[in-house]
Amino acid sequence: MQLSIIVPAHNEEPFLPGCLESIEVARQRCNFPVETMVVLNRCTDRTEEIARAAGAVIVQEDARSLARIRNAGAAKARGDWLVTIDADSRMSPDLLMEVAAALKDPAIVGGGVVIRPERTSPGIRASFAFLELAQFVTGLSAGAFWCQRADFTAVGGFDERLRFAEDVDFASRLRKHGRLTGRRYRRLPRGHILTSTRKFDRFGDWHAFGMMFRQPWRLYRELRGRDTPLIDEYYYDFNDGKRDGRRDR
Repeated sequence: MQLSIIVPAHNEEPFLPGCLESIEVARQRCNFPVETMVVLNRCTDRTEEIARAAGAVIVQEDARSLARIRNAGAAKARGDWLVTIDADSRMSPDLLMEVAAALKDPAIVGGGVVIRPERTSPGIRASFAFLELAQFVTGLSAGAFWCQRADFTAVGGFDERLRFAEDVDFASRLRKHGRLTGRRYRRLPRGHILTSTRKFDRFGDWHAFGMMFRQPWRLYRELRGRDTPLIDEYYYDFNDGKRDGRRDR
């Protein structure tokens, strides 16, 4: 069996080295082949150079769609098992071994992992507590998704019609597919990722609650895929130095 790790990357020069180093540490614990795939998205910095130096497989996809970026990596992957992780996150050394053990269990369809922030504050703790509550209520988990390629294909991968929350949608459909085939969706008990707090660093530690309570109409339009400036600022142009639709000078 082979495992493929898919890393979407848009101008991730500051964070990609840490992500790839954590993958290498986790890979060294595995007794099966592991390939790392970096999906370059409109990169103008040293992201490609860093990825190639680390021996990653390079895939190019310039669409402003995280769903399409992730799917492009999956389409080129050679692994029987797939794992996705964002370039600004680092996986724990035992994560890949836990994924392998779970996917060898015929009762498991796939799942997610625990997400830990790289720093903390009252606002960040409150935001992650809200995330944990949402995951408890829905029974879904996120962070780094993992599943067998056959199941990824069966659910149609990530929905490319969505520009936002494509990961939640994928988790929901994978869980439903698992129920139909008599398998469980689960979160790994120990393997986790440590993710950057760069969105909090830029927008403020309480920004998530501010958006929910001060700008609920923008969140609604974003969820409907109609507030393109907000989606672009928060996701697709985030590493371009843009704020409020303008490039920093």
